[in-house]
Amino acid sequence: MSGPLRLDPVALAREAWEFQQRLAEGARVLAQVGQVDYGATPRQEVWRDGKVVLYRFAAEGPVSGPPLLIVYALVNRPYMVDLQADRSLVRGLLALGVDVYVLDWGYPDRSDRFLTLDDYINRYIDGAVDHLAGLHGGPVNLLGVCQGGALSLCYSALHPGKVRNLVTMVTPVDFHTPDNMLSNWVRGLDVDLFVDALGNVPADLMNASYLMLKPFRLNLQKYVGLVDALGDAKAVEDFLRMEKWIFDSPDQVGEAFRDFVKQFYQGNAFVNRTARIGGQAVDLGFIDMPVLNVYAEQDHLVPPAASRALRDLVGTRDYTELGFRGGHIGIYVSSRAQREVPAAIHGWLAAR
Repeated sequence: MSGPLRLDPVALAREAWEFQQRLAEGARVLAQVGQVDYGATPRQEVWRDGKVVLYRFAAEGPVSGPPLLIVYALVNRPYMVDLQADRSLVRGLLALGVDVYVLDWGYPDRSDRFLTLDDYINRYIDGAVDHLAGLHGGPVNLLGVCQGGALSLCYSALHPGKVRNLVTMVTPVDFHTPDNMLSNWVRGLDVDLFVDALGNVPADLMNASYLMLKPFRLNLQKYVGLVDALGDAKAVEDFLRMEKWIFDSPDQVGEAFRDFVKQFYQGNAFVNRTARIGGQAVDLGFIDMPVLNVYAEQDHLVPPAASRALRDLVGTRDYTELGFRGGHIGIYVSSRAQREVPAAIHGWLAAR
């Protein structure tokens, strides 16, 4: 049995003094950093439907091949794929000669409450794809991210002739894997009462739910860790930019949220083959184009098993999986991601 804990008052006093010094230095650095920006790459609006805008990213060098359309999740802003100059999936792809576009869903308001998944898939995604097909004369390459990957799977199953190659990143497919904490929470939600009471789902409520998946790490530990970086203006700016993205979330359209939760989180519609969009059955077996499925091995939002389930559901024989050592956000912004992910996607597309 160990003895009583002994505290060194001199060491404690020294640590407290050093902490105060770091805070003082941090206050000076914060005053210098000012407002952080985001979006490293110039882009041009090329198509619009209401609040939804299709942007083309400007490349510094030549681009070739079919356009690559990025479809992001509805719950966050898509500039995560182009966060800053040294953390940009988009810049990495452009440098390799890929012609990159992104759909920006905008910020829904009460006038959008009754938009459905059918609107997002068969109106907005299909409208953007048709516009690109008109510009480039053929089917497009589609890259779906997280929930945007699930929407892209639905679209590719319903319109296989319009998609040349499909890339999914950190995309949930089997929503009922045992390690999916978010799904376990949502399965018990009375989503009808929830949406009927709130209309659109407030962004702050969604963010609070995600933060509580790792409450100590995301609500306390990262801010304590920031103190050690306060003397580094670049590190502080990177931290603030990430925080800005996390809390710059749009409200969720009520009817689309209701439908997505019921079909996928509660009904596991891909695995059970019960998905329906706009009255049409969605069978992933109709996905006959090549598929690259990229997942993160330490993902707490989309566990690897939830993503790897895609292998047994698609109809294509040209299916490739790529596991990335990192988390749900690290797959876009970590140093390893900058080296590995754009090159892997470009290499896979170039071979097809």
